[in-house]
Parts: sequence; C-alpha cells; structure tokens
Amino acid sequence: MKRWMLLKPLSHEPNEIMQQESSPLCAADISLDLRKQFAFLSGGRGQNGSPIIIFPEYPAFSELEEQEFHSVLTYLTSVPSLGSTGVGFILVIDRRQDRWASVKGTLLRIAGSFPGNLQLVLVLRPTALFQRTISDIFFKLNKDEFKMKVPVIMLSSVTELHSYIDRTQLTQELGGTQEYCHEKWISHRTAIEGFAQMVKKMAQTLQSFGTELAETELPNDVEATSNLLTVHTEKKDTMKEDLRIALCQGSRLLESINEPLVKDPDYTMNHDELENLATVQRLLGQLDETETAFDDFWDKHQTKLEQCLQLRHFEQDFREVRYTDCLSGFSEVGISPAHVEHILKELTNHEDREVLDRALALACDADQLIEASHYAVDSILPKCSELRAVCEEISGVLEGKKAHLLKAMELHQCLEKATKWCDDGIYLLASQPVDKCQSQDGAESALQDMERYLETANQHKLTDLSGIWRDYESVLTQDFKEQVDKVFQKQLSMQEMFEKRRVSLKKLAAKQTRPVQPVAPRPEAIIIPPISSPGDILIQWFSTEQFSSGFYPLQCSSVCVLSMSSPNPLHTQNTHALAISYLWSLRHVMNELLETERAYVEELLCVLEGYGAEMDNPAMAHLIPNTLLHKKDILFGNMPEIYQFHKKTFLRELEAYTDYPELVGRCFLERMTDLQIYEKYCQNKPRSESLWRQCSDCAFFQECQKKLEHKLGLDSYLLKPVQRITKYQLLLKELLKYSKGCEGEDDLQKALSSILGILKAVNDSMHLIAITGYEGNLSDLGRLMMQGSFSVWTEHKKGHVKVKDLARFKPMQRHLFLHEKALLFCKKREENGEGYEKAPSYSFKHSLSMSAVGITENAKGDNKKFEIWCNSREEVYIVQASTPEIKTAWVTEIRKVLTGQLKAYREASQQKSSDQLTPTSTSLTLSPFKTNPKTLKKGEEKKTEPTAADSSTATLLKNNDKVKGQSALLSIHKYGLTVSLHTLWSKNVQRLIF
Repeated sequence: MKRWMLLKPLSHEPNEIMQQESSPLCAADISLDLRKQFAFLSGGRGQNGSPIIIFPEYPAFSELEEQEFHSVLTYLTSVPSLGSTGVGFILVIDRRQDRWASVKGTLLRIAGSFPGNLQLVLVLRPTALFQRTISDIFFKLNKDEFKMKVPVIMLSSVTELHSYIDRTQLTQELGGTQEYCHEKWISHRTAIEGFAQMVKKMAQTLQSFGTELAETELPNDVEATSNLLTVHTEKKDTMKEDLRIALCQGSRLLESINEPLVKDPDYTMNHDELENLATVQRLLGQLDETETAFDDFWDKHQTKLEQCLQLRHFEQDFREVRYTDCLSGFSEVGISPAHVEHILKELTNHEDREVLDRALALACDADQLIEASHYAVDSILPKCSELRAVCEEISGVLEGKKAHLLKAMELHQCLEKATKWCDDGIYLLASQPVDKCQSQDGAESALQDMERYLETANQHKLTDLSGIWRDYESVLTQDFKEQVDKVFQKQLSMQEMFEKRRVSLKKLAAKQTRPVQPVAPRPEAIIIPPISSPGDILIQWFSTEQFSSGFYPLQCSSVCVLSMSSPNPLHTQNTHALAISYLWSLRHVMNELLETERAYVEELLCVLEGYGAEMDNPAMAHLIPNTLLHKKDILFGNMPEIYQFHKKTFLRELEAYTDYPELVGRCFLERMTDLQIYEKYCQNKPRSESLWRQCSDCAFFQECQKKLEHKLGLDSYLLKPVQRITKYQLLLKELLKYSKGCEGEDDLQKALSSILGILKAVNDSMHLIAITGYEGNLSDLGRLMMQGSFSVWTEHKKGHVKVKDLARFKPMQRHLFLHEKALLFCKKREENGEGYEKAPSYSFKHSLSMSAVGITENAKGDNKKFEIWCNSREEVYIVQASTPEIKTAWVTEIRKVLTGQLKAYREASQQKSSDQLTPTSTSLTLSPFKTNPKTLKKGEEKKTEPTAADSSTATLLKNNDKVKGQSALLSIHKYGLTVSLHTLWSKNVQRLIF
C-alpha cells in the first residue's frame, strides 16, 4: 500500500478556491467591508460571458479608505472562474442620485486601482438636470484623465443600460429581473471557502495518518500489539468522525444553495450560483472518494495488525497452557441429583476443562494459521502437536470424573424417586377426609386408593439394599450410605403407617351400622372463636408415633398444631387438617427458595460466561464498541463475587435445611454480613445502566444473546441480583407465616428484620451517592439514620430583630439526610433519563452539626411541623413532613441522637468534675466550654451571684413545660453549668430522661 494513494481522490480537476494561493483573501477576512455593499457581484453576465460588478448608490464612496476599496475589488475579481475573468469584467456604476464630482471620483479610483481585466464600464449619470448637463460637458473634457483602456459609456437611464446588458442579468434596482440578497451571498461565500479549507486540511491529515500507519513496526507481544491496534483504531475513528462532519457540512451547504430551486422549481440560477453549486459538488465528490480510499487502506492495515495480534495471542496462550491434575477435588458425590448436576457443571467449567478447551481452540487456531500459509509455520507445527497431546491427557481424566458423577446421580435419582413416592403416600393418607371414612363406602373407597398407590411400589421403592451396596460401591461415601439408610427407613415407616391405616379402614368397612352422615363445614366457613383466656388455645407438638397411629401420618422434625381445648372431635379434625396444610405450605416455600436459588446461580454463571468471558475473547473483539472496551467491571459490578458466594457457600448451606425449613432463618443470620455485598452491586447499578444504554444495540451483545438463545437482553439479567435480594424478604415472610410457634420462628423474624435492614441500607446508599457539592467525606458523618423530602422555612435572628425569608409563605423543598454527627440539607433534582438515569440527584446546600442543635416537637400548632434550631435559636428551621407519622419518626430519631450526645456529655462532665474537684474549690465550674481565667476569678470573689449561663439555664429549666419536655432536655447542653445550678440541672435532666 503506497501512501500517495490516500491523496489520489484529490488529483482530479483542481478547485479554483483551493488554488488561489496568490490571493489569500477570504470572505470571512473582509466581511465588514463586504457588508458595506459599495460594490458587489450580482451573478449576472454580459453577452460574451463577462462577469458584472455593480457599484450601487453609495453616498460615502469618496470616504472609503484605499485599503478596504482595494481589498473588496481584489476579492470580487477573484471569485468568478478563471475562464470568466479572462474575458474581462463589466462595471455598472449607478450614480443617478449623485453629482458629477462623485462620478468623476469613482471613475478615477477605479481607473487607478482596479485589479482585474476590464471589458466595459457603464455609468448611469446623475438624473438632475443641472448635474446631467455638467456630466455631459465635463465627461467630454476630462475623458482622457480616466486612463482606461476600455470604453466608458455614460447612460441617461436604465433603458439605455438594457441595450448593453440583458434585463435577466441585472438586479431589480437596475430594472432587471434578477433576485439578489447580499447577506445570503456573503454567507454562501464564507461557507464555501470554509468548506474548501476543511477539505484541504482533511486531505493533509489523512496524508499524515497514512504515513504514520505505513511506517509503524509490528510489536512482539500481545499487550503492545493490542494497544497499537486500539490507538490506531481510535485515531481512525477520529478521522472518520471528521470526515462525517465535513460531509454533513457540505451536504447542508449544498441544500442551502439549492434552496431556491426547492421553493420554486421554475427558479433559474445565475452564473455565480451555478459555479457555487459545481464547486460544492466537486468538493463533496473529492471527500467521498477520499473516504473510500482511506477505508480501503485502513481495512488492509487493520487486517495486518489483527493477524499479528492473533499470532502473538497464540504464542502467549501456548506458553500459558500447562496441565496439572486439579480434578482431585471432584471426588464428592453430592447430596441430590440437582447437586450432582451442579457439580457436573462445575466440572465442565473447571479450569482443567478450560485448559482442554483452550488447548483444542489453540490447535484449531494453529491449523488455520498453517492453512493460511503463515510465515511462522515451522514454529507453529511442533506446538500444535504438543497441544493435541495435552488435550488427550485432560480428556481422559475428565471422562473418568464424569462417569463417577453420573453413577452418583443415578443413585441419587433412585433415592429421590423413592422419597417422592413416600411423600406422595403420606399426602394420600393426610388428604383422606375423616368424615367420609366413617362410612362403609368411604372406607372401601379409601382402601381402593391405598391399594392403587401400593401397586406402584415396585417402580419407585428401594428393594435390594445389598444390591445397592454392590452396584454403587465406587460412589458410596459414609454420608451417602447414611442417606440411603434414611430413605430405606422412611419406606419402612411409611409401609407401617399404611398397614395401620389399612387395618383401621378394614374395621370401618366391615361395620354394618346405620348410615352416619356427619356434616362438615366448608373450609372457608370455619371460624376460630376469640381467645378468652390463655388456656383456650394450646400448642401441641405431635411426634411421629402420634401421627402414625391415627389418620395424620406425617414425618417431620416438628409440626406446630393449634388445638382447641374443646373436646369437639370435628374441631380437632379441622385443626389437624390445618396443621397438615401449614406443613405442606412450609415445604412448598422451602422448595421454591431452593429452586429459585439454584436457578439464580445458573443465571449468574450464564451471564458471566456468555457475556463477561466473551468480552475477553479475541474472536469477539471486533464486535465490541470503543465505549465498552476495558469496562467489564463497570458493566457487571461485583457480580463475580456474588456468584462465588452463592455457588460455593449460600446454596449449599440452604440445601442443608431442606428437611428443616422452619430453621432456615439461622442460615440467613449466619450469612447476613456476606449478603451486604449487594450494597456494592446496587451502588454500581447506575453506572452499569448508563453504559448499557450507550451500547445496548451493538453487534457484540446481539451475538452473545443469539449464542445463548436468550429471549431477553443482558439488561434483564443484570437486574437479577437486585430482584434476588428483594425476593428473600418475601420468601422469609412466607416461611414465617407458616412457622408460628415453631422452634425457628425467632430466627426467621430476626432474619427478616436483617434483610429489610440491608434493603434499607442499599436504598439509603443509593441516595447518598447521588449527593453532589459536598466537599467533605460523607463517611465522617457517621451512620445514615434517616433520609426524606420536606418543606423547610428558615428564620434568622440578628441582634433583637428577627429576619425571616422573603418568601416566608413559600417554603423551600429540601431533602434531609440525618447522620449521627450532622444533618444535611440538599435540593432534589429530577433527571430526565430512563431507568437508573432517571434517579434524582441531590445538590448539597448546608449542614448542621448535631452537637449544636435543638429540637421543638410541635411548631405553630401543626402536627406535621417541627423545629430544628441552633445558636440559641438565632437560626431556626421549620420543617414540615408530608404526614404526622413521618414527622414523629424523624423527631424520635433526632431525639435519640441528641439524648445520646447529652448522656455522653454528662458522663464526661462528671468524670472531669471528679478529677478536678477538691475540698477547697467549691465554686469550680462544670461548663463543658473553655473557662476564662478572668471569669473564674470573678466567680471566686462573688460566689453567690449566678452567671449569665446560669440565668439562661434556670430560665430554660423553669419554662421547660413550654418547650415540650424533650426539647428542654435537648437544649440544656447548650449552656455552661456552675455548681450553683448543678442540683437543679441534675433533677431536671433526670426527670426529663426518666
């Protein structure tokens, strides 16, 4: 590829605008002089094609400076094409309203400094009788003074002018039909010349870039090659963007020139407009050809770099492919088919499997390089052979591990089938209605149901225990053996329950008594009577033996059943049925928790492999847009950390509670600290959402989604962690609903509270990261306790005068953040985006230190308002909540903060007093503030007189009923307290606290 090929499109017919090196003047340089319009090109032409320059009426023509006159004429003569200017210009000088002196001055100035060739000068002489006569006389007398080599013709009217120039080539001021707008002409000339310069600069830039690309040496490592490809691609994108901007500008300019034709199809362009149109079209054609040549050059250069990068990747990956036996940890056999399936997936995704896949992929890559006649074939061939040997070794080990796990899965499936058969039998026994079984027909029907069920035993039961030990010896660990024994014992227990039920039903079927038709109320009609005393409702825990002896054969760790103290058998039956219903509901919720947890782990793995890993795949690199490069951490956040926690820890621990759903709250409590990783994920979600919106339509995501066969896009899966942490509190509520009175009820309640606390912390943190303008560190303010929006009025007292806000009746809308150490006032600003981009932001306005504020519970009789004040009420903030409940919650939290500070200060003051107080210093101050030695001395001289702080404190303590109790308590710490008021202070503090 030769560098000069980039400039080939510019070697066509040169554009006159770009070739006028001798005349550097542009319209933009002399726009002020051109706007004076003392001379202009109308676009008209003479009979032989001569351009026409018109000098209109301009009273101040004689006052024009020579420089501006020369500049304008020089520019005007350079505008027409070289072919037109070679014929010569026709000058039309309009001086009908002027005097002969002006005509003479104009002709002399033109004769002395006109920069182009002249063909004819036509002068419309003054129309006034006297001036016209003078013009005729003096023109004949002074004709030789003008020194013009072309005819100068004096015309008396525009009619005579039309005999020299066709009316269609003259403007309307000269009796012609041509439309002319001077401002539009200047605008077009400025735009055309700017566009021409842009095209010229673009050609030079592409020339330099092509030289840089052609002279670049290929690096010897992956990182340098990848960086070089990235840098060159970014520069290419910049060039392409500049080309796009230039093409857009040229298209707009072309539309502007063609605008008259669009408005009026019969419009006829003048010669200047036609030349402008041809110039812009030629420049656009040159740009288009230049872009095409550049694209061809770039494609070849990019291919060369990508091939070099592929070779460097192959060399690097070959050095990194080393096989070590890391599959020894896959000797476990799992606890269920789903668990074994999960282990199989882990085995498939294990690093040794990755080594195998990488080795196979590298071998294929090597084959492709060899087939493409790569220059390094001699080096690639031995590496390819070594890679295939590694693949055979790893494949053998993986197949052995896979066979071991499949054998374990086979046994697990048998156990699961047997367990389900037992559970179905228990449900069958529990669902047989007691009232119908009291009749002979009902008992016989129940017996038939049991017999039909028992006929399926051979398809589901474990029959030959010794055969299991023999056939599955290779996978039977100690835990697995215990699991088999447990299922086998469950079968025996269920058979025993069936036998007892069968005996009972046969007795009922054999009875020949008169029909009994008990009437059972509909389930929705059962009403539990109100509790009159603690003895009315008893909590009974039924053991396995109790259930197996009657009609309720259930096996569980503990079943909570409500039993009324009334001996009514019908009520007892309904209560038992309710207990069975609760047990099955509890197991159903637990199954939903486990199934959704497994599905959640699989979805996370699918996202991380199907999208995250593909972002590092060189084969997909060409589909990744620049905005997505090196931003995987932003897009996925800490999803890998969440996946590892759920896969390796949380899912396995939840599965351990499969048979004890009422105790699963302990699992949540033990892992509550780990679940806080979701706060980091949610804080990153706005950045992830913004990045997704920028490149959601790119080919990379579409290709990944196609491979995964997902109906939903990646954004739906990125929302899964947010949905999962929210789902836990719903599942815990359901578990708690069916675990009343059970052993794990308290743990479930604590787990639910903790999950709700995490959700609140996540929500609060999402608001905190939206605060802008705060110069300090928000973490220094302590824990965030409350946040919400309020209406706020402010009052400020200066001296004895209280100054309220000018807009006192129109409150400020502020969003408050209550921390342990400060209260922040922010202004909420709504965004206009979508999704997380629509979330509001908060502009920081000011803050109050919680160590210097007081609170008044009720303000101006409004139960939704309260006051926050500081500096002895010199600054008062009246805060109005949306509801009384919100106001009460905030007042309570602020009280807790201030009361805690007061107690801490009181303890510190007492400790300080005990350290400093001596038997002789009875007037020692207890003020928490720094004491002035002069003040202390005066106090010693006059011990009986109270200080100003004492007076303020005494007044506050006397009037504390007016300040609503707690407000007085929270106000006491603002004053220094001396010994004289120590007793009064202590009593009031104790009264207000307790």
